[in-house]
Amino acid sequence: MTATTELERLGTNAVKRLRISKLRHGNPFMINSKSLPSNQCYLEFPDGRILLVTYSSESRDFVTLRELTSEEGSSLRSRFDLERISI
Repeated sequence: MTATTELERLGTNAVKRLRISKLRHGNPFMINSKSLPSNQCYLEFPDGRILLVTYSSESRDFVTLRELTSEEGSSLRSRFDLERISI
């Protein structure tokens, strides 16, 4: 394994641990995807919901575009190799 590959693995594992910690403490977790426009991301909540959101510079907050279906949420978690967290 190259040094770069090892660093990527360590970074990915750290982000996964942070996600679990945030969700278990009742906070949402932001999931960024290169397939979305730069001002959009997903917010995953402790109850399992995932919202597609965009950042509004006017309100300095996220605006919900839509809630993903449970199938879409499962597919997204699978794509990013994220386990469903039961809280």
